[in-house]
Amino acid sequence: MEMLRCVVNAHKRGQNVGIYSVCSAHPFVIEAAIRQSKKDGSLLVIEATSNQVDQYGGYTGMTPEDFKQFVYDIAREHGFPSKYIVLGGDHLGPNRWQKETATVAMEKAEILIADYVSAGFKKIHLDCSMSCVGDPVPLSDDIVAQRAARLAMVAERTCQEKFGVSDLLYVIGTEVPVPGGANDTLNELVITTSSAAEKTLQAHWAEFEKLQLSDLCSRVIGLVVQPGVEFDHGGVIDYQPEKARALSRWIEGYEHLVFEAHSTDYQTASAYGQLVADHFAILKVGPALTFALREALFALSCIEEEIIPARSCSGLREVLELAMQAEPDHWQDYYHGAQMEQRLARSYSYSDRIRYYWPDSSVAQGVEILLRNLEPIEIPLPLLSQYLPIQYHHVREGTLANRAHELVIDKIMEVTSMYSQACAASEYQL
Repeated sequence: MEMLRCVVNAHKRGQNVGIYSVCSAHPFVIEAAIRQSKKDGSLLVIEATSNQVDQYGGYTGMTPEDFKQFVYDIAREHGFPSKYIVLGGDHLGPNRWQKETATVAMEKAEILIADYVSAGFKKIHLDCSMSCVGDPVPLSDDIVAQRAARLAMVAERTCQEKFGVSDLLYVIGTEVPVPGGANDTLNELVITTSSAAEKTLQAHWAEFEKLQLSDLCSRVIGLVVQPGVEFDHGGVIDYQPEKARALSRWIEGYEHLVFEAHSTDYQTASAYGQLVADHFAILKVGPALTFALREALFALSCIEEEIIPARSCSGLREVLELAMQAEPDHWQDYYHGAQMEQRLARSYSYSDRIRYYWPDSSVAQGVEILLRNLEPIEIPLPLLSQYLPIQYHHVREGTLANRAHELVIDKIMEVTSMYSQACAASEYQL
């Protein structure tokens, strides 16, 4: 944990550095992130969200312990020491159980956070902003802070019992919209005001003190706010630094605190650099990574159809469409409009609801067939130029092997490299 704190401390001393956090459970994404950090010689933060991973398995089928082993196994395969990986839990609270009463939801949230801490997750995002059955909408800062403090107490007790020391680092607050992404077209965002941020902070400090957890205040390294960045199905709201100037100045008054910016996916490279400079020093990324994965696999599917007999092709895009139609729960509340609009959104939306379907057995088999068909083949360069032009140039330059798996990883690393550069990851080498 000291390495993560060192990055935050360096930023607070005026060094223009930050850290990006990879929020995904896809093995290709995890591999790409590990290879990026190995290339940079930098710390790696990987987070699981409360809907991906929980005590019941979440939508990935993994418990926190499972997720840890999953990440560590990939790291071991690529020669990256696990001691340089910080595991984080995102939106830990009653998020998964909003359709139950607060009493039931918070009891389950206590087990959730205890399981995360027991598994060795050290960066803990306390988020109790979700209203449960019978709750007012929205919840007051005081109620949110009371519930967060209750979970913090569980986390501290669990950490002491399991590891003999309380070394957890915390993030508090939440962004708008709630976890899962926007399900409507966005035109404008309301940026968090400095007074609202101060109120959130003071409410948590007060509740920590009531539970004799005042020492936690110095271990709260991040505050989640809305800096004015978001994406919907087909558009991106770009960061406008002048609108967040007051917020940026406000946090300079706290010597151990930076902002954690969620939904930073699809911003420009210059925007990432400006976000870090404006003290949004923890950048979260998730859908942009699986969006890049999907782009790579769809491109390879097109290449496959050109050079592999039709009877042997994976039919990956059709397999995915059939899986999404058969189990629409992950997209139907998000994608609206005519059938054509919904079909395009299922495959190409920035919201990337397709990411929920990669674990499906038929889809996983489709990916396996696709890669098995192409892996032994050196893809003709003109085809590579047509469908994966950046990877084509890397192959021509001799920095990338012309093999299907390597092409996919390189495509995902287009995203991680932008975050790495903005955070100056190579400047705080391990």
